[in-house]
Amino acid sequence: MPTEPGQVLIRRAAVLGSPIEHSLSPTLHRAAYAALGLDGWQYDRFEVDEAALGDFVAQLGPEWAGLSLTMPLKEQALLLAHTCDPVALKTGAVNTLVAEDDGWHGYNTDVYGVGAALVDAGVGTSVSPTSALVLGSGATARSVLAALAGLGVVRVTFAVRKDARASTLAQANDHGIEARVVALADVDKVAHDFPLVISTLPHGAADAFAAEVLAGPPGRSPSGAIWMDVVYADWPTRFGVAAEHAGARPVSGLEMLIHQAVRQVELMTGQRPPLDVVQQAGHAATATDGA
Repeated sequence: MPTEPGQVLIRRAAVLGSPIEHSLSPTLHRAAYAALGLDGWQYDRFEVDEAALGDFVAQLGPEWAGLSLTMPLKEQALLLAHTCDPVALKTGAVNTLVAEDDGWHGYNTDVYGVGAALVDAGVGTSVSPTSALVLGSGATARSVLAALAGLGVVRVTFAVRKDARASTLAQANDHGIEARVVALADVDKVAHDFPLVISTLPHGAADAFAAEVLAGPPGRSPSGAIWMDVVYADWPTRFGVAAEHAGARPVSGLEMLIHQAVRQVELMTGQRPPLDVVQQAGHAATATDGA
């Protein structure tokens, strides 16, 4: 994009999803731009559902560098990408679209974000789990599954309301992970057998499970157990409170979001922002408004 002398080149990026009002992505990306000195970069949020995604992307101009995709767009975005990285193809989910000369390229930075957040929480040091319990089996669960495979987990139990996604079970097989399925309504009975429990459910969907855990005796989880909720709004969630009651270390989805945002910025701008700056922005924002 040619510019006049002294003119700042404007580059744009945004997060899309529905609902999107409370997304922290603009806070994280803007903090990264400031730290990198990218004065001409703008990052916004847009309410876009699955039906509107194709038209929204098609009308974007050459100033657009990238898009972050959140629920419910991650599977639809896979179909829009000209090419996809192997992680996105394996998980069937794209949460990052980067504009290149030949079209949009799809990436999945959620896998990186989950893995980095779990390592920060002590996976691989204070605890090295070989089994995990995952609540849900959708697109986010597939990203979690890929991260768990990279951390040495070989057995995963999925807790679902009805049937587990066939694509998720097939991915487990591809990773060499032994998968089994239990009913979400009964999962509190087995949750304390696992050193690692991760909820990939939407906000509030794990509350019934949390209530059952809180109604039981405290401290039932194995020593060093970690419970992660991909939800970060209104932290601690009921799941997070239940984790503490169970004697596990609660991990907010904010940590996953921060790590994956750092990777997104790197993909979109070609520069890696300082992690500590993005973490400070995210923690400050959630401390202020809990969103």
